[in-house]
Amino acid sequence: MEKDLKERIRPVIIHDTKENRDYTLEFSRDSIKFAEGRGFRIADVDNYPMTKVPEFFWYAFRMHHPSVSLAKAEELLDRMGGMTEALAQRLGELWAVPFNALASEQDDGEVKNATVTVEL
Repeated sequence: MEKDLKERIRPVIIHDTKENRDYTLEFSRDSIKFAEGRGFRIADVDNYPMTKVPEFFWYAFRMHHPSVSLAKAEELLDRMGGMTEALAQRLGELWAVPFNALASEQDDGEVKNATVTVEL
């Protein structure tokens, strides 16, 4: 791979001037497991936007701000004027980062950081 995907996709930073606080939004394996454990499927965002867009936004807080409630995330989303297309796209790209990290082979076929090997 040319560069690690995590290096290429910057997290979303929300500056809340009302509360003088910044929030960093991105996803990890654990935050995605948290979302999936609650039945969230990324494909449902397009099918059920009134329910799933606020949930998707909230799950993006989980990695760095696990104590942020769904109600707080929805309130921030409302104060932002809703989910823009650019924000939705970036969150989608950030959602993909942990999945890409599961791939263990480089383009040249070499296994990265292999301290354990598998023989089939």
